[in-house]
Amino acid sequence: MSQKVKEEGKAFDFGLFRRLLKYTRPYLITFYGVAFAAILLSGFAVLTPVIVGKIVDGAIKMKDGGLLLGLTLALIGVLLGQVLSQLSFNYYANWLGEMVIKDVRIDLFKKMLGFKMKYFDSSSIGVLVTRAVADMQRIGEIFSQGFFVIISDLLKMFVAAGVMLWINWKLAFIVFGLLPLIMYATRLFQRAMKFAFTDVRGQVSNLNSFVQERISGIKIVQLFTREKIESEKFRKINEMHQNAWLRTVWYNSIFFPVAEIVSSIAIGLIVWYVGLQNVESIGKEEFGTIFTFIMLSDILFRPLRQIADKFNTLQMGMVAANRVFRILDTDSQIEDNGTLTAKDVKGKIEFSEVRFGYLQDEEVLHGVSFAVEPGQTVAIVGATGAGKSTIINLLNRFYEINSGAILVDGIDIKEYKLSFLRDKIAVVLQDVFLFADTIANNISLNKEAVPIENIENAAKEIGVHYFISSLPGGYRYNVKERGTMLSSGQRQLIAFLRAYVSNPSILVLDEATSSVDTYSEQLIQRATDKITQGRTSIIIAHRLATIKKADKILVMDAGEIIETGTHKELLKKGGYYRDLYEAQFLAEEVA
Repeated sequence: MSQKVKEEGKAFDFGLFRRLLKYTRPYLITFYGVAFAAILLSGFAVLTPVIVGKIVDGAIKMKDGGLLLGLTLALIGVLLGQVLSQLSFNYYANWLGEMVIKDVRIDLFKKMLGFKMKYFDSSSIGVLVTRAVADMQRIGEIFSQGFFVIISDLLKMFVAAGVMLWINWKLAFIVFGLLPLIMYATRLFQRAMKFAFTDVRGQVSNLNSFVQERISGIKIVQLFTREKIESEKFRKINEMHQNAWLRTVWYNSIFFPVAEIVSSIAIGLIVWYVGLQNVESIGKEEFGTIFTFIMLSDILFRPLRQIADKFNTLQMGMVAANRVFRILDTDSQIEDNGTLTAKDVKGKIEFSEVRFGYLQDEEVLHGVSFAVEPGQTVAIVGATGAGKSTIINLLNRFYEINSGAILVDGIDIKEYKLSFLRDKIAVVLQDVFLFADTIANNISLNKEAVPIENIENAAKEIGVHYFISSLPGGYRYNVKERGTMLSSGQRQLIAFLRAYVSNPSILVLDEATSSVDTYSEQLIQRATDKITQGRTSIIIAHRLATIKKADKILVMDAGEIIETGTHKELLKKGGYYRDLYEAQFLAEEVA
């Protein structure tokens, strides 16, 4: 048996639970309050059958009306106390669970925000969403429906057992004789359910991941008429999810009837023993004892049934917590040990013998070296996969280089605070991502330091104010998820405005003019001229006609810079760049 199976087969992981309990420290008063309510519940639960027994054997048998009234009022008081304790217990146990969910989710989200891009390259977004949403609810149920309920039930059992021994130890041992049987069945049930719920959580993650990917890629599904194929795949994944849940139903279907049978046998033995004592005159047992013991045996056995059910909840929460903590324990952060900041970043960029690979032993950049002077516009061109976008990823420290150095203003970028470095670099990507929010918020990214007046003035300067104003609501127009209410060209213009408003020292345009219409391209070109003015700019482009004005062009192929020069200089050389340009020019002529 592998270590993983052993770990997931544990009935309960105390180390994991202790770690989870740390999140209750800010709410210790509530934690102890819920524990106290659990103690009260156990006391009130046992007092009820004791008082009922006293009513039968005392007040009714003795025909004492005053005693009957007093015991009845006491019973009412106990029941009211039980109701109030149960109300407090339920509310504050759930409240504590929600507080823990909130704090764990915040920690998880912060952790995910700091992950390297490499982590997301190899992780399913659907699985991460499951961890942050569905798994969190399971963790909350540990406190609201699991741990405290189990503690409360265990207390009821111990108190009920003690009262049984105090009233009639012989009758108590008859009932106790059945406990090993139900406890053994409970143990087997718990272990089986641990494996079952581990499988359930895995299938939930697979289902969420599959649905998220297919909905995100619905255009591809419909364009290539894959509806039938994807439906069949979904049917199989959904069937596996169903079967995982059915296994938990099967285990429940076996255990709970067994528990009911054992409980019924206990009641039968109580009636038989007391009846035998009275019929054969071996000893005279009070009839109130029968009522008391039947009620106490229910308090003794019912928690075992409920504990098994609540332990399922506890185990599902622990499985979820294990998955969440596994992400929290993941060491995939970019080291942010830099301390330098500067009031003014001039924007000089230097790559010195930079080597890098996304995968181990698969190098993408092979000793790349180049320099960009402050205020220069440098274009990087080359075939797909040449390493152009990789240079941008490394400049922003989305990935760590294998060797070499990247300098900004003569200082290694590792020496800068990561937030400061990225704040000084603005990137306009080919695939623009917009949040489901207003245009104004997508531009300012909700920074209070960027008022709407600044956004409007910036839009006028780069020539996009008219386009935004023409939309319903103008700058308050909600672009919906991923900006689907806008065309690709309009999204590009919003991205340009976002970059311009941030006032960066270094600007990066990554294929920013591809896949847009002629009118949008003219607006983008105007915006490009405006926002690149007076700042260091790196332009990555397939369309070579858009980079003729660049101060320097770097030509890349297979992870190396093979040519450097201006547009005219490179055409004169008659090398790789000229071949690319002529091929593109001819293609446009034919088109």
